[in-house]
Amino acid sequence: MSGRAPAEIRERLAHLRRAGAELRRRPARETLEALARLLDLWRDPGSEARRELEAGLPRATGFSPAVVREGLARGLAPFSGEAFRALVARELGPPERLDGAGAEMVAGFEVTAVLLAGAIPMPSLLSLLAPLALRSPVLAKPASRDPLTARLLARSLRALDGELAGCLELVEFPGRDSGAAGALLEADCVVATGSDETLAAVAARVAPPRRLVGYGHRLSLAAVGEAALAGPALLSLAGRLALDAALWDQQGCLSPLWVYAVGPGPEGADRLAEALAAALAEVETRLPRGVPGPAAAASIAQERAGAELRAAAGQRVALHASPGTEWTVVREADARPRPAPLHRFLRVHPVADAAELLRAMGPLGPQLAGVALEGFGRDEGRLARALADLGASRLCRPGVLQAPPLAWPREGCAVLTPLARLSRFEAGAG
Repeated sequence: MSGRAPAEIRERLAHLRRAGAELRRRPARETLEALARLLDLWRDPGSEARRELEAGLPRATGFSPAVVREGLARGLAPFSGEAFRALVARELGPPERLDGAGAEMVAGFEVTAVLLAGAIPMPSLLSLLAPLALRSPVLAKPASRDPLTARLLARSLRALDGELAGCLELVEFPGRDSGAAGALLEADCVVATGSDETLAAVAARVAPPRRLVGYGHRLSLAAVGEAALAGPALLSLAGRLALDAALWDQQGCLSPLWVYAVGPGPEGADRLAEALAAALAEVETRLPRGVPGPAAAASIAQERAGAELRAAAGQRVALHASPGTEWTVVREADARPRPAPLHRFLRVHPVADAAELLRAMGPLGPQLAGVALEGFGRDEGRLARALADLGASRLCRPGVLQAPPLAWPREGCAVLTPLARLSRFEAGAG
């Protein structure tokens, strides 16, 4: 944007407030059905929008075409119109509540600003559509690592519903432009995704009664019980965990970074590391990794060298790695988490039992997003509850971490209600 960026942003906010007032004059059901149709469109591999997304994301993000194709196929599969209608019904009730009918009423804010981050399309898609479901117009700043998703979504909306499309506008400006950022944060509601430092800076500028909904840095891991650490069960598990790590090159909050081998003794951790290495090598032939930047490549080399030094010092550490930096598995000697360079770099940690697992994961609790669980038999439910108490909001089988349902309570929160204003008319009270 030009030097007039703050003024232009304020003009767009004013325009969106007027557009939102018009949108709220039509039945909420019409808007919700348009959004359901849009999700079905993006879910369809043959649609123009989906083909453009598949073609453009590798250039925009650096992911390989095969990773983008597979990641979208799995990640968008749960994002159906039917799932969206069910989400609205569960969190908001019947559409008539948005129209003000009955004693229980729900409404969005006059306008919502959305600050996107990251390179994976599904979270961005949901962040843009959720306010629109509440008929709150959106002024969005696309992610620098994925400028494509927001643009294609706006184009899809224009083809489906012109009035609704007029309630989504995009604005781009350098992150260092504090004046433009300040103008954008004057919206009535702000949805921000990014690092914890970014969220803290945004929170300092968004004071009540304006609403801030933030999604900060989160991470995921896997825990494997003894029943899954031998024979065909191990081969299946390793293939699915390798897929979880390979999709989006370990760049998302649902990408596993550490794998805990629970209770099998040292040999079980050895077997798991070897199986994961073989599985990552196989996945690389089908879903080649993108090329990391120099800093990431240097981090991978440093952590590989550190593993070799620990092994040379007599620790039970083993390094399994591709000739290049395509994939790495380090079998660690203990449960202590070590740095995660990403880009398909997994660490395998042995722990004696579930109690040691929970102690090891305790410091990670505030940042936990997902945990993939397998091999715990009848103890699985109890372990899942303990992990939920630590902070995990997604607990699932290996192989599906990267395909959460539309209604996944990201960071332990509902999808739509954090963006809503709820009211109750108590007729005759007093």
